[in-house]
Amino acid sequence: MNKDEVLREFEAAEAILRGHFVLSTGLRSDTYLQCARVLMDARRGERLCAALAAKVRQLVQSPVDIVLSPAMGGVVVGYEMGRQLGVSAVFCERVGGKFELRRGFHIETGQRVLMVEDVVTTGKSSMEAVECARAMGATVVGEACLVDRSNGKHGLTFPLAALMTLEVPTYAPDKLPAHLKDIPAVKPGSRWLKTAE
Repeated sequence: MNKDEVLREFEAAEAILRGHFVLSTGLRSDTYLQCARVLMDARRGERLCAALAAKVRQLVQSPVDIVLSPAMGGVVVGYEMGRQLGVSAVFCERVGGKFELRRGFHIETGQRVLMVEDVVTTGKSSMEAVECARAMGATVVGEACLVDRSNGKHGLTFPLAALMTLEVPTYAPDKLPAHLKDIPAVKPGSRWLKTAE
């Protein structure tokens, strides 16, 4: 699946939003990719993740034992990637500001983990989830995402398989371009959601 085909899937799902958005990093953007809309159609999610799984098989040299995703954005894509790769899939959640496995999930010492996210911007959420896996004695062998919008600045220390790379400018809140200054900012992501502990 090439970039134009992936973009068509996002456009068909009305998942490319325009406006003034506060990203999970605190940076601002005039474009937001709402992957939940893309994945709400299970057949579309299957098509996209089948193509992503093929990229993972080419890029990640190690076998994968389990898929790990950060909640919320990575949950659906993580489970479909687990299905595509024929392995279990679990997700971690923020408890007291730190990612933990809950709900009886566990990762065994020595297991080879594939991190899966919907969108990678800075890699911050990914690396926080990686620490959760490493604390259990697992090895992260790679990451997969639907969209890499990091502009090459994700800082990951393992291979990243992205279905699509999209360069979308981000801005510090005090350095907004003129076209964003008069538009109210919204937080469409899940980082600020409160969860029960």
